[in-house]
Amino acid sequence: MFKIVKNNLPFFIPFFIYLTFGIILLFNIEQGDAILFFSNNRSAFGDFFFKYGTMLGEELMYAFFFFLFLFIRYRYSILVIMTGCVVSIISYVTKEYFRHPRPRTYFSEKGMLEEINAVDGVFMLGAYTSFPSGHTMSAFALYGVIAFIIPKKYIGLLTIFVAIVIGTSRIYLVQHFVKDVVSGAILGVLIAMTLYYINSLLKMDINQWFDRSITYKYKKKTA
Repeated sequence: MFKIVKNNLPFFIPFFIYLTFGIILLFNIEQGDAILFFSNNRSAFGDFFFKYGTMLGEELMYAFFFFLFLFIRYRYSILVIMTGCVVSIISYVTKEYFRHPRPRTYFSEKGMLEEINAVDGVFMLGAYTSFPSGHTMSAFALYGVIAFIIPKKYIGLLTIFVAIVIGTSRIYLVQHFVKDVVSGAILGVLIAMTLYYINSLLKMDINQWFDRSITYKYKKKTA
């Protein structure tokens, strides 16, 4: 596991900085303060940026990377699907176990919902499914796996930037609290590291079907 961190410092250094900042916030602000801060400091750019940025952690991106890796190695496409499945299971189980109220429910119960300036076109989810943030978990798991598969500096920086945008968007869009995002980020990275480590135990071998790609036969003919 340590080797994964060592080989992917462009991803992990910003991750640890983001995580440290989130933990500091948890010990220095009250629950909901970050949401109120964003609510009182909205901008047209921020609304647009986070409204669409949050979508980068949804199912469509799993489909995109699944099909992309079919042209590289089947094992990576399988890894993407496994990541999505594990995230879904852990997200469901933890949300059902903890049953923490979402911001809309929390502020409504405190009689403060009218103080929240919602982002146009974004429905604030309610109920008791806030902890941890599924979008954040998904983002750090998926983009963590992508960074580990392609251990290039610019890929690591790009993927962690996208994951951080998605995590922050969940607070900005009044869907989650800081604690939900911090926990989601930690779980997401642990999922990515675990699945990638298991994947690495299977040695690369072009004679194995999962280490081939859609273009394998074509490459073989033209070789």
